[in-house]
Amino acid sequence: MDTQQDWVDLAGRTAGEAPRQQAEVLRSAAPVRTLVARAFRVKTEERSWRIGAKGEAKVGRLLADLTGGDPRWRVIHSVPVGTAGSDIDHVAIGPGGIFTLNTKNHPDAKVWVAGDTFMVNGQWHPYVRNSRHEARRAAKLLGAVAGVPVSVTGVIVVMGAKSVTVRELPPDVRIVERRQLLPWLRAQPEWLPLAGIDHLYGIARRSTTWVL
Repeated sequence: MDTQQDWVDLAGRTAGEAPRQQAEVLRSAAPVRTLVARAFRVKTEERSWRIGAKGEAKVGRLLADLTGGDPRWRVIHSVPVGTAGSDIDHVAIGPGGIFTLNTKNHPDAKVWVAGDTFMVNGQWHPYVRNSRHEARRAAKLLGAVAGVPVSVTGVIVVMGAKSVTVRELPPDVRIVERRQLLPWLRAQPEWLPLAGIDHLYGIARRSTTWVL
């Protein structure tokens, strides 16, 4: 069993922390180029990280409303996974289960989904595949520490889009618009007791859980 000094408590991380840091690194490396790109609204890597961070921060505020309204829910943001720089935007644990939330902020875009096909303005993105992998990886890591099988649902949270058309849901990944996220989470059938929520949250907040 890990002792306190062996791990970092992830409960104090803020929503959007990881992409915000990435944007700051890129901005510091090329401040003038970044300023010019912003002025002319050029799509850059720095812009992508910055918009992503803003999206995660907005979802983080929603999740604060969730935990404030029902203290059984626990949430951790910007969870670092492995050693290659990957992270999970948000992990939510509550009476309705365990969820990895992947925020996708696409201002004024047209989103179209059919099974594993996720299109943004006509361009395919691997969001469903990535969300599925993220949830399975989280289940494996949490289960390894808990000592029992753990079920995790991957959720893609779409925000900023002009329209979202879902022709067919993926079998194991949920697509939820930001404004529907809290009603959707609250509507999930309750099956996880408070003792289980506390136990899994205690595991999830340890940095060492996510690097096994």
